[in-house]
Parts: sequence; C-alpha cells; structure tokens
Amino acid sequence: MTDTITNIPGYKAGTWTIDPTHSEVGFSIRHLMISKVKGKFEKFDATFVTAENPLDSTVSATAEVASINTNEANRDGHLRTGDFFDAETFPSINFVSTGVRSVKGEFLVDGDLTIKGVTKPVTFDFEFGGFGLDPYGNYKAGATAKTEVTRADFGLEYNAALETGGVLLGEKVTITLELQAALNQA
Repeated sequence: MTDTITNIPGYKAGTWTIDPTHSEVGFSIRHLMISKVKGKFEKFDATFVTAENPLDSTVSATAEVASINTNEANRDGHLRTGDFFDAETFPSINFVSTGVRSVKGEFLVDGDLTIKGVTKPVTFDFEFGGFGLDPYGNYKAGATAKTEVTRADFGLEYNAALETGGVLLGEKVTITLELQAALNQA
C-alpha cells in the first residue's frame, strides 16, 4: 500500500539542477568472489522536478560512460570497450523516472535505466537528506538513492573463470547515488 504524503520539512516545488561538485554516481561489484570493487562516473547530469505533491515529482539523469573511474587506468580502459559498456557506441547511461511512491514511510523512485542500449525498469530506494541554504543563498536538497541491477540484463556479460574456482566478477551491481541539487532561481 502506498502512503499519503502530507508534509516534508523544507520541501519546495520547482526544478532542481544537480550540483556535481557535491554529488557522486557510484557503483560496486563483487570481484574475485572475495571483495568488492567500487567505481564512479566523473561526468553526469540530472534534473529533478519536484511537484506540489511529492509523489508527482520526476527525475532525468545521464552519466558519461567514458568518464568511468575505478582508480585503475587499465581496468577503466577495458570497461569502456565492447566487453563492457562500449563507450564509443553507447556514450551515456540514462535514467528517466516513471513514478515516485512512499511505502511505509520510505520513498521509492521507479524508472527506466538504459545501459548499452538496453532499457530495463529499476527502483531506487530514495532517502532525503534534507533541505537548506548554502553560504551563497542557493536553496539545496540532499539525498541518497540506491538500487541493485543484474549486469547481464544490460548486455554486460564479460567474465572470466578463476583457477581457484568461481568467476572474476559478480552478477549484481549496486548503484549508489549521493545527490545534492540546487533549486533553480526564477
């Protein structure tokens, strides 16, 4: 059952632009079956439109594939190839929301995620961090969003068998977004 939203302290309707210097588009994946490797996309953009009713709000976002950074240049280069993201053919990853829900006080943002030309529905768990003014008079919102996807669903099927058994890469990828956005001034 979906909750009714009555009041979010500091909430304002309007169009918000992502603040890339205070935001991060990150991911993690199991590596060697024993640990996780994290990475991020250095170049991304997002626009949020908050409606009078928060459940009618929308978001659209994009990340530039060539900007992938896992802190290892050779791996990043491999991730840009056809074995993984094929950055030359599919230069961006895109997300467009299809709905916002509140279930038991938790926000869920449903939408279509497109990676490597394949679009699949995903749901982000969305946690508001709050609202406030920065030192320059900009009204800001902060949030964390998280989802998990199966990489093969998006055509990211590369893997390698390990001599000790198992495979190099896990199937699940956790996507974590640390977001800060500014309300556009009229």
